[in-house]
Amino acid sequence: MARKPSKMYRNIKQHAYTRREYMGGVPPSRITQFVMGNKSEKFPVEILLTANERCQIRHNALESARIAANRCLEKKAGATDYRLNIRVYPHHVIRENKQATGAGADRVSQGMRASFGKAVGTAARVQSDQTLMTVETLEKNIDFAKQGLKKAASKLPTSYKISMGGGLSGKH
Repeated sequence: MARKPSKMYRNIKQHAYTRREYMGGVPPSRITQFVMGNKSEKFPVEILLTANERCQIRHNALESARIAANRCLEKKAGATDYRLNIRVYPHHVIRENKQATGAGADRVSQGMRASFGKAVGTAARVQSDQTLMTVETLEKNIDFAKQGLKKAASKLPTSYKISMGGGLSGKH
């Protein structure tokens, strides 16, 4: 896993690097589930978490946001009264040009020679106004859903907006 700070991977700088069949050793994505809660029931209210700016979101940030939102919703709304969907997938492979550190590193390290980098993780490329997560729930759990999405958004590297989707969007 990359030891560099996530702010180094937040901005979209180069072309997408997604063709895994040509790469050896891409670490697996940390995000395990994309749909949580009650997967079969239809819910009348949909609440959206939307990104305000274009950025990359690393797979471990997506996973921590998923865990935070799911934990909050499960405790407050109950396990059967919501469905949480993650709407982005980390396709883009992040590379890092590792540098030797310590005594004598200047003799060992190659600097910028052959600096293409080694795959260290994956990220989802997000455009502005793209939906990151949705929560479908009952009308009585709207505040809990907004609170869960707010906790999830604090784990993500972009500013956000929480809005109502279909169903009862005109009433709230």
